[in-house]
Amino acid sequence: MATARRPEKPSAVPQNLIPSSSPAFGTPVHPINPRRTAPIRAPPALKPPVRATVLPIELPPATLRPLAFRTFTKKYNLTLTSSALAALAGFIGKHCGAGWREEGLAEKVLEEVAKSWKKSSGQVIVEGEGEALKSILKALEGSMSGGRIVNASNLSRQGSFNFGPDSNTNGAPRLESRPPLDHNTSFGISRLEVEDKDEEEEALKDPREWMKVIGAFEQPKQVYNVSKKHFDRSTTKPSLFPDPSHKTDLFRQRYHIVHQRILRNETFQSPTFSAARSATLSRTGSLAMSGTNTITPIANLLGRGGSTHLLLGMITISPTGTLTLSDLTGTIALDLQHARPIPEDGTYFAPGMIVLVDGSYEENYGDPTAGSTSTLGGTGGIGGTIGGKFIGFSVGHPPCERRSATLGGADDVEKNAAGGPAFGWTDFLGVGSERATGSRMNRIATKLLTPDKAHNIVIASDLHLDIPSTLSALRTLLRTYSPTASEVQPVFPLAIVLMGNFSSRASLAGVPGAGSIEYKEHFDALASVLSEFPQLLAHTTLVFAPGDHDAWPSAFSAGAATPLPRKQIPELFTNRIRRAVREANTEVWGSGKKSGKEGEVVWTSNPSRLTWFGVKGEMAILRDDVMGRLHRTSIRFSKPEAEADDDDVDMENGNQDAMDINAPATQLEPTSAPKSQTQEQIDTDTLTARALTRTLLSQSHLSPFPLSVRPLHWDFAHALNLYPLPSSVVIADSEAPAFVVKYCGCTVMNPGSIDGSDGQRGGEGRARWVEFDVRSNVGVVRTEE
Repeated sequence: MATARRPEKPSAVPQNLIPSSSPAFGTPVHPINPRRTAPIRAPPALKPPVRATVLPIELPPATLRPLAFRTFTKKYNLTLTSSALAALAGFIGKHCGAGWREEGLAEKVLEEVAKSWKKSSGQVIVEGEGEALKSILKALEGSMSGGRIVNASNLSRQGSFNFGPDSNTNGAPRLESRPPLDHNTSFGISRLEVEDKDEEEEALKDPREWMKVIGAFEQPKQVYNVSKKHFDRSTTKPSLFPDPSHKTDLFRQRYHIVHQRILRNETFQSPTFSAARSATLSRTGSLAMSGTNTITPIANLLGRGGSTHLLLGMITISPTGTLTLSDLTGTIALDLQHARPIPEDGTYFAPGMIVLVDGSYEENYGDPTAGSTSTLGGTGGIGGTIGGKFIGFSVGHPPCERRSATLGGADDVEKNAAGGPAFGWTDFLGVGSERATGSRMNRIATKLLTPDKAHNIVIASDLHLDIPSTLSALRTLLRTYSPTASEVQPVFPLAIVLMGNFSSRASLAGVPGAGSIEYKEHFDALASVLSEFPQLLAHTTLVFAPGDHDAWPSAFSAGAATPLPRKQIPELFTNRIRRAVREANTEVWGSGKKSGKEGEVVWTSNPSRLTWFGVKGEMAILRDDVMGRLHRTSIRFSKPEAEADDDDVDMENGNQDAMDINAPATQLEPTSAPKSQTQEQIDTDTLTARALTRTLLSQSHLSPFPLSVRPLHWDFAHALNLYPLPSSVVIADSEAPAFVVKYCGCTVMNPGSIDGSDGQRGGEGRARWVEFDVRSNVGVVRTEE
């Protein structure tokens, strides 16, 4: 019997109904039961893309060298060192693998490294020892995938603008297919840079923030290129043990600098008229051909006996002991028996100096007693000693060139009639060129160097710490510039330069009482004296330059002349002074708001440079007994029987510049008094100071002597050049009187010994130093008790 089928109960309706997403159908009244299928699950999370792996290989640097040379040297004008090539080979072998050559992966990596190096460093030589190349490779490592550069925005600006479908098979953009973004004006980069500079100027309101001490071993080396008539940055790394050929380059560079300086002088500029027209013009007095000086190379004297010439060369002494004159073409015997120095008793002439000699050439014509029969130096040819002798009538130094004529400036048009500045775009000290940063630095200097207060640099030398009277004199100097309780706004010096010798005897040379322990105790005593003036230490910069009696060179030279430049005093002896400056900053400034730059101490080399506001001002500092060396080696000329006429031509244009000694204001104007009367009115110390100043500035060198008289490190001798002419020069000479002389716009100063007692009783505490104002470029010798 059939039974009726019981209707099924409807199942429970789910609460989370999903409505239809189609607009053509509505949701039914009775929902449809869901089908019994697998439950709906959330989609799995997106997994990061698998990073392509590269099997590293060992890539020899020699194998990579041709490709690196083609990319760095030929395309980007860069030079790779062996260490940098090894670092690049290791990086490419690790991240590019076996496809570095076939797929062109190595070339792309080298391209990006070269672009980043030129943008960040700007140097020509790519070195692998420093941190610059390591940081570039580290940033590039995070932007690579499968040996290819995926994103190079962290390395260079143009990497962030690589758009479009121009990419490789893996989707990585081709960086080399886009042109470099050399012009940043469309992106507002130039405006951002100006705003950054303005913010920097607002933050650096203390003039000491714009001062910089440049040591001799930090100064960049500029080499004069004769073919381009310009200075090029040296591409070779200087060394204390250079190649012997660098000794010849030292004197060749000195000659090139003086020679190009003379040729741009207006008295050596030949007129641009023909000989026929110049003869007609000379009758009217508008042009005189006789007023033009022409330099004759020594090799061109052959076959021109009996004629007069003007020679430019270096005074040397031949192996036979005779006086000779040498230039780049040859050497000739020099006869100065009847020569007259220009000016008389106003300069020094010694072997090693480059001079102008006016005279007559005499050939020997086979005379066996003449110098041509000697085989020394290779006779009778260019580059050797030519026959005959040159009889000099007058000898003078090359004309000096003002700083504005070399670098340019506000008044370069009036000062340089030869056609504007010569090397305005050359950065000689690594602080910027005149054309690039001169106007900005002048604007900042005018804003910060206000005329209502003094901006002085204090210079003292011969700080013999083993003599008690020297410490008393130092206290007098520091007390002069320390503020008193009544001063509301005290004025502190920008810098205090203290120069050696810091010991009266050669230290560490076996002299009793001058060992390392005593030498350290002397600087500890100096630190105790400095600690008595915390306000001064916290608001100024202390600069220390060594002498010949200071460590370490004095340990083997026993106080004799050591090769220049020489490094600073070792930190082993100066820790107490550094601690005194730190404690003074903590005591004065504390944790409060600073209104200026904290005090600091700088131990620099000898010689060194002190610059302010970039190329605005420059001070060359040297501690050496130059005067004694000039007295021992200078040439003595015979006195003329009769007094010569006053209307003789002076070959040295720098003599037209008036000189003043110990005058804080301006230079003395030329006087019309007779020469004999003027010489009687000027004392001996003044004449000595003028002669020393004229000699060094005309030679454009701080040590114009042979290497046997004053040894130099060949690769670092450029630190002694005085070209372009600095704003001021400090010659700390213990054998010369204290003076301040201004010549050709350059202030030359000798502070003398800081102990002003001169060995007299009752003179303890008397101090002598030089005070130089950077705003007015004026110095004065001060003596206080």
